[in-house]
Amino acid sequence: MATDAVIPSDRLKAALAAIDQANADDPHTIEVDGQARPKEQAHAELMTEWVQRLDPDAHDAQLVAARAHHLRRWALPRSDYPEGRSGYLRWRTAQAKRHAAEVADIVTAVGYDDAFAADVSAIVAKRGLATDPRVQTHEDALCLVFLQTQFDELADKLGDDHMAEVLAKTLAKMSPAARRIAQDLELSERAAALLEAASG
Repeated sequence: MATDAVIPSDRLKAALAAIDQANADDPHTIEVDGQARPKEQAHAELMTEWVQRLDPDAHDAQLVAARAHHLRRWALPRSDYPEGRSGYLRWRTAQAKRHAAEVADIVTAVGYDDAFAADVSAIVAKRGLATDPRVQTHEDALCLVFLQTQFDELADKLGDDHMAEVLAKTLAKMSPAARRIAQDLELSERAAALLEAASG
């Protein structure tokens, strides 16, 4: 039967499978569709799905970046760095360097070149957010996965007032199309109310 769907190359399949395998060891879990899953593996799959939905013509680099955006994130805990913004920024910088190196190893091992690896790293690092539509798609997908999977847990920690501020910042990073999609997500009653208020 004829189809317009894009068939992933063997190289892309191998890269995604290697990333999934690397993320399978995550000791943290989240529940997705009633099933406990390794957190970063589940997040990565959702990210890939959103990128494909937002950009049906997404290139291999976008899909690999989506799958690897938090590759083995637990391996470098935030608790290894000091509290506060300075410590957070140091941790985030270290994570970005580690992600870039590990993703490069994976993609070159399955046949992609160094330029492809650098492109993936640039998308993961969200370089060119204001000028590269691929990076905006990546950011939109990140925000949608956050709303889907982390909203209620974070709201419990922060409280509704602080969560409203987080939501306002999240929505400001999203494209108009992604903000419209966010309104149709299946969220808890509390999350939906906070999102509606933040959307103004």
